[in-house]
Amino acid sequence: MKVTAFIAAATLALAAPFAALAQDAPFYAGKTIAVQVGSSPGGYYDIAGRTVARNLGRFLAGAPQLVVQNVPGAGGLALGNRLASTIARDGLTIVAMNRALAQLALVGDPNAQFDPLALTWLGSLSSYEEDAYLMVVRDSHPARNMDDINKQAQPIKLGGTRAGATNIVFALMARDLLNLKVDLVRGYPGAAEIWLAMERGEMDGQFVDISAILVGRPQLWKEGKLHPLVAFGRTKRLPDYPDVPTARELVKDANDLALLEFAELPFFMALPFAAPPQLPPDREKTLKEGFMKMAWDKGFRDEILKVGIMTSPIDGAAVRALVERAAKATPEIRARLAKILAN
Repeated sequence: MKVTAFIAAATLALAAPFAALAQDAPFYAGKTIAVQVGSSPGGYYDIAGRTVARNLGRFLAGAPQLVVQNVPGAGGLALGNRLASTIARDGLTIVAMNRALAQLALVGDPNAQFDPLALTWLGSLSSYEEDAYLMVVRDSHPARNMDDINKQAQPIKLGGTRAGATNIVFALMARDLLNLKVDLVRGYPGAAEIWLAMERGEMDGQFVDISAILVGRPQLWKEGKLHPLVAFGRTKRLPDYPDVPTARELVKDANDLALLEFAELPFFMALPFAAPPQLPPDREKTLKEGFMKMAWDKGFRDEILKVGIMTSPIDGAAVRALVERAAKATPEIRARLAKILAN
């Protein structure tokens, strides 16, 4: 009996350290995180999501695997609604968010069934420091600057996608706030189809990020075959394009300027990533800290720049501050943007 008791005690003594190690193992060890993207493969958000999926695991304790899941629908709005409601709050799903979704919810879009202030914002890969949302025209179009737009006999034909899309919103603002002669043609499935329409001569141009150009048509940009006319999402002119005015310079009415500034807020959180509300605090901390370590890592930044996406990261608190600022917009400003979105 003494021998049996000794063996049992020795077994417990040997097992104790292993039990402690198991208890102290990071939550994410051996786990898989889904990186969900609300668009089809190949686009701006998808490429950003895939680059994050290849890198984030090495910045999280436990080194989990990450896999990309494309969940297209309503420009990412369906995924935004799921993120706030049905996606498990266990820290095993993050979302590459369409930057405009928070604002859609704040202006009362009936299809946006979530509170953006309730989401767990991890940060954004871009604050638009070096980027801009440009009205660009193809090389064969005669316009070379903003003044040329209204000199043309025919309006500039700009391609747009679905209702409420950023390229439609800012084309309407260019027309109504800046009084530019533009003709908006809607209904293209995505930017790729608009590029093809421009190459066929069906469209003169479109509204698009510099980063999205570098992802979709880098050679045209590098060869100077796309001509920027006006820059949105900028508080000052791009250093490399000092002759391209910002939209804010061109707006004369104070109320119009307030509307423009409200509409442009999503650009300053241009590539946000979020997780569901009410994560366990330790997992929220792990994800937020890991995301920012990755975002500032030289290897990651070199890799994402190779695919054409310029980065100027901001953390989750900065993204939330932008959402809070948008939430404080006056009812009048919200109503004006909601009307444009409905248009």
